[in-house]
Amino acid sequence: MARLPDFEALAIFAKVVELRSFAAASGELALSKATVSKAVSRLEERLGARLFNRTSRRLALTDAGQKLAERAARLLADGEAAENEALAQSATPRGLVRLAVPMTFGVKTVAPLLPEFLAQYPEVSIDLHLGDATVDLIGEGFDAGVRIARLPDSSLIARRLCAMPRYTVAAPSYLKRHGRPTHPMHLADHKCFGYAYLSTPGVWHYTNAAGEQASVRPAGQLRVNNGEAVMPALLAGLGIADLPEFIVGDAIRSGKAEVILKGWKQPEGAVHLVTPPGGPRPARVEVLADYLTKQFARGKKRN
Repeated sequence: MARLPDFEALAIFAKVVELRSFAAASGELALSKATVSKAVSRLEERLGARLFNRTSRRLALTDAGQKLAERAARLLADGEAAENEALAQSATPRGLVRLAVPMTFGVKTVAPLLPEFLAQYPEVSIDLHLGDATVDLIGEGFDAGVRIARLPDSSLIARRLCAMPRYTVAAPSYLKRHGRPTHPMHLADHKCFGYAYLSTPGVWHYTNAAGEQASVRPAGQLRVNNGEAVMPALLAGLGIADLPEFIVGDAIRSGKAEVILKGWKQPEGAVHLVTPPGGPRPARVEVLADYLTKQFARGKKRN
């Protein structure tokens, strides 16, 4: 396998050529003179050619050094330009943020917040990916994602945005025909709708005030990979659903759906903004995270 070029030695060589002095290059690069000298010697050994003729008073390029100097200078300039551009991207909110959000929550809650953000940061653009399946942020190249659940242990960095309660609900027409369950285990005798992306697929977990726990594997005619798709069948009185507040809240407030099993609660969930680990986040990601945090905090106060 071919070795990579010794970019460090080439850059140090270019700086020595620019300043015509090992000592001056050492000072500008904040390296010891020995380190600078060793880098040039390493480069000469690798290339099999002397690059400088050195005397106590004079430093002159050899023919090989002259041929290499221009390309090394361009390499140094390109490296400095690339680094400066990356630093500018990190310090100034600019560039693309790839954001993954659950479908319905993204359409109903996140998308309406984005116009104000985009107006505040005209040099930031957002690629909004909507879908309920949990995406691999790192593997699929996302800068951030919104997740609505109890988060499992992972290397992702999470910022809590707000609580998100879940409710077990049914339409009044369903309860009139089939009766009202009073214990989670009664759900096994009812028609229930399934959701593909539960953290424990097919199992609903409950706890009451006394600390009792119950887990049930309900069944029914409909299973979906997007929670909002349950609503027509739910409101038609065809079964029981377990849904987050942002999907079923309006139906509960209007009386089209009723909360059942009020003495029992599902494990507390929350909305989190998650980002990949490692290093400081680019400014474009940081300002979006701060903006969403403030918007959800204001929403909580209004409620």
